[in-house]
Amino acid sequence: MSEPDAAPRQETAVTSDAIESPLLVVDGLRKEFGGVVAVDGATFSVAEGSLTGLIGPNGAGKSTTFNCITGIHEPTGGRVTFDGQSITGLPPYTLANRGLVRTFQIARELSEMTVIENVMLAPGGQVGESVIRSVTPGLRGDVIEAETAVRDRAWETLEFFEIDHLAHENAGNLSGGQRKLLEMARVLMTDPEMILLDEPLAGVNPTLEEKLLERIHELRREQGLTFLLVEHDMDVIMNNCEHIIVMHQGSVLAEGDAETIKSDERVLEAYLGGDV
Repeated sequence: MSEPDAAPRQETAVTSDAIESPLLVVDGLRKEFGGVVAVDGATFSVAEGSLTGLIGPNGAGKSTTFNCITGIHEPTGGRVTFDGQSITGLPPYTLANRGLVRTFQIARELSEMTVIENVMLAPGGQVGESVIRSVTPGLRGDVIEAETAVRDRAWETLEFFEIDHLAHENAGNLSGGQRKLLEMARVLMTDPEMILLDEPLAGVNPTLEEKLLERIHELRREQGLTFLLVEHDMDVIMNNCEHIIVMHQGSVLAEGDAETIKSDERVLEAYLGGDV
């Protein structure tokens, strides 16, 4: 896969209908909280292997859309399809087992556990989760072998995100940026196909921001992972996402590449102040 920044720009807007290989399809998504409509018929697709941006002001419905896609909220209406199968309303653990995972605006680490322990907990279906295998003579060897394999992989993942030097530090002692890297490491341990990133760069210093973006692009190139990114930093979105979706009042206002979004008068008036 070529470098994301080298991808050719489209001359016209790329709509969801024009995406040939969508991994995620959101169709007419609606979410109501009492009499308040937070998401109102949102429809868009995310191409496999892409880094797609989702933007809009506070209250546009971005986080609620994420929550409906990933099973935190059950949609009031509409349909969500992942890898060709309906996942509408499925719980987060089922989606994680299918390869769809997410991060949160505020990292949710287990603060009293070490960094490497946090990462080792992430994979599902570990042999050591069985009480019988863990305590029964003759079966304990399988648990030790599996735990060693998970630990080795956890070290590799921490090295990938360059936080291996913090492996034995309690996660609660990490900086905000380091917690974001830890959360990405935990997500990667679940063997995902697609990762939804909810403001992963909020509160992150420029050095760690660059490191995280580099890792996202590397994961796309080397593993073919797909990303949907919510981010308020317009420079990050415009410089890194080949497809951008703009939400307004719970619906999709516009979508396309960076040049298309920059030249869309509705977007300029509503979000970008007339200049990008």
